[in-house]
Amino acid sequence: MARKTDDCCAGDCGCRVEALVSVDERGQMVLPKELREKAGIRAGDKLAVVSWEQGGKVCCISLVKTEELTAVVRQVLGPMLEEILNPTSGGKRQ
Repeated sequence: MARKTDDCCAGDCGCRVEALVSVDERGQMVLPKELREKAGIRAGDKLAVVSWEQGGKVCCISLVKTEELTAVVRQVLGPMLEEILNPTSGGKRQ
């Protein structure tokens, strides 16, 4: 069955269903052990909840290990902040 083109995860993005989980009355859910092991998630790890909206509704929710998110933020925002903080040096530290 072909995917609709307006799906937020349409195309070759590497997304796949790893598991189905239930949310309890307190809003909690359990990630299956196999998935936690595969992702290297251990008790006490911090995960960022990232959502995508389409048409004003959240259509996709993803969990990202905070150390991975921190590295991406530094990589993307670091050069921009450097340029803002040091505009005369062309963004390069002197």
